Amino acid sequence: MLVREAKLLNGTSNQYKSLDEAIITAQFIRNKAVRYWIDNQGVDKSRLYKLSKELASEFAFANKLNSSARQASVEVAWTSISNFYRRCI
Repeated sequence: MLVREAKLLNGTSNQYKSLDEAIITAQFIRNKAVRYWIDNQGVDKSRLYKLSKELASEFAFANKLNSSARQASVEVAWTSISNFYRRCI
């Protein structure tokens, strides 16, 4: 059984907007990493990390997200790729 704990946030609408933008940007980077992997079979995780840096220089909104958050998005993408292969075997 999966149990999740949530706490109420008491923030301003501006803070909520910033949080939403960060989540959307992280999803964008994750989706771009998976798409890049699909188009270029055989790339490794380090290439996906480089892709996140390239996306930050290409898109201003991606640059607003710090490098650790961008790398975490790539890590989630790589985990999904690895799980896909593990389950196919």
